[in-house]
Amino acid sequence: MKHRLSLLAVVSAVMALLVAPVVTHAKDIVVGTSVALTGKYARTGQEQLQGFQMWVDEVNARGGLLGQKVKLVHYDDESKPETGARLYEKLITDDKVDLLIGPYSSDVTMAASTVAEKHNFPMVSSGASSSEIWERGYKNTFGLYTLADLYMDQIIELGKSKGLKKIALVYENTAFPRGVALGVKRKAKQLGMQVVFEEEYGKASTDFSSMIIKIKAKKADMVIGGSYLPDSTAFMRQAKENRLYAKIFAFAVGPGLPDFGTNLGLDAEGVMGNTQWEPTLKLPGASEFSAKYKAKYGHEPGYHAGGGYGAGYVLEEAVKKAGSTDRDKVRAALFALDTVNAFGRFKVDATGKQIGKPAYAVQWLGGERHIVLPEEAATAKVAYPFKDWGKR
Repeated sequence: MKHRLSLLAVVSAVMALLVAPVVTHAKDIVVGTSVALTGKYARTGQEQLQGFQMWVDEVNARGGLLGQKVKLVHYDDESKPETGARLYEKLITDDKVDLLIGPYSSDVTMAASTVAEKHNFPMVSSGASSSEIWERGYKNTFGLYTLADLYMDQIIELGKSKGLKKIALVYENTAFPRGVALGVKRKAKQLGMQVVFEEEYGKASTDFSSMIIKIKAKKADMVIGGSYLPDSTAFMRQAKENRLYAKIFAFAVGPGLPDFGTNLGLDAEGVMGNTQWEPTLKLPGASEFSAKYKAKYGHEPGYHAGGGYGAGYVLEEAVKKAGSTDRDKVRAALFALDTVNAFGRFKVDATGKQIGKPAYAVQWLGGERHIVLPEEAATAKVAYPFKDWGKR
């Protein structure tokens, strides 16, 4: 009798488990991206990824998105457009991510955005500024950065105000630097200045000696580079070696990174460049983000980290506005969004192109990177002219 009761108890317990309601946990909201962790853009890609990760940590600490935990899935695109395209195909079709953030660099973003468009999947572009991206009739790429062709406007206007007339223009033969170069030529023509030297160089180039000798012969007042960190750093080293002098040296991307000053030391002094963002800007949450980032990673964030962080917040606002991760609703929300976060204002036109965010010019002064233009955002006055190598 005792055994029959025990057996009955076991059977009853099993039946109770079978008919009891299953307790399910909400599915994570999965955000997919590729980042450059190897190759030419590795340094900037790493900072962008760290910005993404800080946003993920923060949104989850606040209880997640729509009550669900956010999970970031990322792969190394090796700084290659073809790898980026393959990875975004994987993120969408194999990983079945809920949301997309774009990669670093305009050329990898060109490739990734084509995949996103094919799948009609909205993507926040967190690290690209070439106008070409938004001139293809796509409806799924939403830009965070100020456009490349506006990067050098303030610096060229400064040169004009100082009476400068001759510009030497060098740039890498990829999408973003070409966009910078087009903007330089447009602005120079508008201001009646002359581009006396223009030359493209390959993506892997680090030897600029022959180019510098040709620039010296042209006696340019300004040297402007559509560049990234490795090439702008190499160019300035060789400018010193070959005693190239100009009243203004300015490069895209490189001088906007802490590494530029670290790598060049005193030779960075006076070099100008561009930034999409700086910790000193009076934006909601910017100083707090900078302090947390520095505590975590041991150095102040560059604008690539700020862009990664800001992209997360734009995506978060769009999902909240949509009340869903439904692609059509998120797309509509991104088009309608006009918001300001720690990275700045996000507002796009009918193509998804950023139209709400200004550009900033920086200069290395006393071993630090300062915003010098526009004046209302400046943390230091422009040092002009660039000090001759022999007088340093």
